[in-house]
Amino acid sequence: MKKPTLQNILGSISSFLLFFLTVGFIVSCCMMLFVSILAETMELALTSDNVAAAAKVTFWNVVLITLLFKLADYIRRKIMVERPTRSITEATEKITSGDFSVRIKPMQSSGMEGFNQIAMAINQMAEELGCVETLRTDFIANVSHEMKTPLAVMQNYGTLLQAPDLSDEKRIEYAKGVTDGSRRMADMMTNILKLNRLENQQIYPEVSEFDLGEQLCECLLQYENIWEKADIGIETNIAENIQVKADAELLGHVWNNLFSNAFKFTPSGGTVTVSLTTTDHHAVVKVADTGCGMTAEVGAHIFEKFYQGDSSHSVQGNGLGLALVKRVIDIMQGEISVESAVGKGSTFTVKIRRM
Repeated sequence: MKKPTLQNILGSISSFLLFFLTVGFIVSCCMMLFVSILAETMELALTSDNVAAAAKVTFWNVVLITLLFKLADYIRRKIMVERPTRSITEATEKITSGDFSVRIKPMQSSGMEGFNQIAMAINQMAEELGCVETLRTDFIANVSHEMKTPLAVMQNYGTLLQAPDLSDEKRIEYAKGVTDGSRRMADMMTNILKLNRLENQQIYPEVSEFDLGEQLCECLLQYENIWEKADIGIETNIAENIQVKADAELLGHVWNNLFSNAFKFTPSGGTVTVSLTTTDHHAVVKVADTGCGMTAEVGAHIFEKFYQGDSSHSVQGNGLGLALVKRVIDIMQGEISVESAVGKGSTFTVKIRRM
C-alpha cells in the first residue's frame, strides 16, 4: 500500500474545505431563509444571543454533514473509481510487459457500465495482440526454418566449387545448385512481402471488367513446356464470354499458384483438368489433377502459411503459395475449397462473383 504523500494530504484537505464551504453556504442560506420567514410569520424578535446560538449549532451541523459527505464520497471513490481503475491499470501494465493472457473480469456493481466497456475493449485488444504475437513468433520460426535449407545447399555447393581439380561438368552442376538455392530464397522473400502487404491491406484491388476464360487460357499456356516435358495430359472445359469484375493481376497469382501445384504434384502420364462454369451469381473455376492427393488432415491446413503436406516436394516450394491464394480470394470476397483423396488427386474450386 502506498504511503500518503504531502501532495495527497494537501489534496484531501482542499477537497474537505471545498465540501465544507459548499455545505456551509447551502445550509446557511437555507437556515437564513427559514429563520427569516419564521420570524416574520410568528412575529419573533431575533436577538444577538439567539443568532449566536443558532450560528454555533449550524456551524457544527455543517462540519458533521461535511464529514459525512466526505466519508460517503471516499467510500464511493474507493469502490466505484479506484478499484476498477486499479484493475484496468494492472491489466494494461501486464499487456505492456508482454503478457497477453491477462483478462479483466466484468464489474457487477451498478454504475460500472463505462468501466465494463473499457474492460471489454482491453480484453479484445489483449486477445488480438496475443494472436498477433503467436503468428509473429510462428512466422519468424518458419521463415528461419525455411531459409536454412537453401542456405545450407548454397554453402555446400559453394564449398565444392572451391575445389581446384573440379571438372567443368561438376562446376556447372554445383553452380546450378547455388543458383537454384538463391532463386528459391528470392521466391520465398517475394511471397512473404506479397503476403504481408495483402494481410495488412497495403494492396488494394484494382477492379476491372475482363474475360475470365481468356485469362485462364493465358495463364495455362505459360506451363506448356512443363506439361510437354513431363508428359502430362491437359483437359479443358472453359465456357466462353464469362465476364467478371475483379483485380486481374491478383487473380493471375491465384491461377498461377494453382496450376503450378497441379503440375508439380502430377506424375508423368497424369492429367490436369481446368474447367470454368457459371451459376446464377458466381463464376466457378476448378483445377483438378491426378497426383498424389492428400489426407483430410492435410486439406484442413493447406491454406496456412508455410504448411507443406508433402515433404517429398518441399524442395520445390515454401508453403506460401496457397496462403497467398486464400488471402487474394478473401479480398475478392470469393470462396475457395479443396477436395482430395490420397492416390487419386486433388480438385481446387474457386468461386468468383460475376457481374
